Amino acid sequence: MISIRFKLLISAGVVFLFLFSSEVNAQITGPLPPDTFNSISQNSVSNMGALGDSLWVGPFMMLNLRNELDFRFPENADSIASGRGRLFSIALAPDTVVAGLGFNDRIGDASVQTSLGFHVSTDGGENWDYIAPPLDQESETTILYGGQFVEAVPVIVPQQSPPFNVVFEGETVFFAGWASGIRRSTDFGQTWERLLLPPQNVRVLTPENNYDFVFDPRLDENFLGFSVHIDSDGYVWAGTAGGINVSENALTAPADSVIWRNTRRTGASDGLLGNWIIRVKENPEDGGVWMTNWIAGENDRQGLVVSYNKGQTFTQHLRGQRIYDVAFDGNRVYAAGDNGLFISDDNGTSWNQIRQITSPNGFIKETADYLSLAHTTDRLWVGTTDGLASTDDGGESWQLTRVNFPLEGGNQFLPDARSTSSYAYPNPFSPRIHEIARIKFRAPATGNASIRLYDFGMNLIRVLDDGVPVTEGQNYEAVWDGRDGGGRTAANGPVFYEIKVGGSDIRGKLLMLD
Repeated sequence: MISIRFKLLISAGVVFLFLFSSEVNAQITGPLPPDTFNSISQNSVSNMGALGDSLWVGPFMMLNLRNELDFRFPENADSIASGRGRLFSIALAPDTVVAGLGFNDRIGDASVQTSLGFHVSTDGGENWDYIAPPLDQESETTILYGGQFVEAVPVIVPQQSPPFNVVFEGETVFFAGWASGIRRSTDFGQTWERLLLPPQNVRVLTPENNYDFVFDPRLDENFLGFSVHIDSDGYVWAGTAGGINVSENALTAPADSVIWRNTRRTGASDGLLGNWIIRVKENPEDGGVWMTNWIAGENDRQGLVVSYNKGQTFTQHLRGQRIYDVAFDGNRVYAAGDNGLFISDDNGTSWNQIRQITSPNGFIKETADYLSLAHTTDRLWVGTTDGLASTDDGGESWQLTRVNFPLEGGNQFLPDARSTSSYAYPNPFSPRIHEIARIKFRAPATGNASIRLYDFGMNLIRVLDDGVPVTEGQNYEAVWDGRDGGGRTAANGPVFYEIKVGGSDIRGKLLMLD
């Protein structure tokens, strides 16, 4: 099984628990969960949303109910079901779903994140209405604010304006869309307003003052929207590439009267760590508003901060860690980042780090990034670049979910696939790109299984495992890191695998392309 060693590091009152694999895991694991026809759409899960026992998972906006094995596909959400739309953000209320859609457009040789608008459902996802991307007209070159017209550069194309974050309360919807900044609708998406934000040299934007600046996202980082949150007191928090903006009246005031207070990194111990505010979430247990801080300038630092006084001061956590998302369960705080999952049982005073999530039937790759978090009624979900993990005991044990392509028949994305006794994926396989290949198979008999790899000349490359007990009819999986028995990278070309259980054999192949 997996060999693990532990190392404790105590620094600045923070305890980190590092889990290291002493060698690349090559053992047969399983039995795997039963094959399902309805599977998640891909193993990189960067966006999720949860309400009660419902979990929505990107990028195809799959719905899971009560931790069932099935992930339902939204057949009536045409921009996803039959279009190029993918889930960039999601906001939930009972029976109501607002999903921010985007896609990667190609402009020359560059890939550009692009808005595709929104899908909205008021019946729990059975039926969907579509809202086009909110854009400006070329003639909209000013914004009325406090009785004066502020010069503004209109955002007239959907490129570089994906809905990174969306929230709503009642009929009022906000979204953060990078070049589109922060936009608001007071009629549930039928019409939109572009909200003016403070420029970098203004700390408080108020309609009582006169201003002389151009609202141009190309010239000021605080006009570039990353995140938005409505807290339990009705304050609106807007995270940008230029810090955090807090408004007491943005939920209810006319657009020309919204007051914002901007906070940027100053280097103070009770301030922001960095100016890119990617995610803003509130812990309902105590009202603390948590923000991920990313590096925007040479003096910035990465990490996580929390404010209990509407952004006046901040408590800094996980300094130096690039965090993508946070979630809460009472005083327990979860943070997902480049270096795994961080868990605090005391509201951030101390942290444990899980560098690699493992379970009896598999593991998340050690180099995977941990991108997203969601908490259903009694389960934490962790989206990574190598699948979806969940726990109902605070991380003591884990259940893993990956794209499930059944050995018998296909899944909802490829329903007419042929049945097979085994397959390897990804195929072709590059250790440099993919790190590991997985071999999934169904045990043809009960006994001890062994897996051997051969090159085109049927010379032995490596014994992956030998003598592992398996049960007839159950599914299992083994991994290969692309190396031979001597630790050298195997040569490019076809690689044949042979799985032996007693007197039964299973054979298959994959293409090695380093």
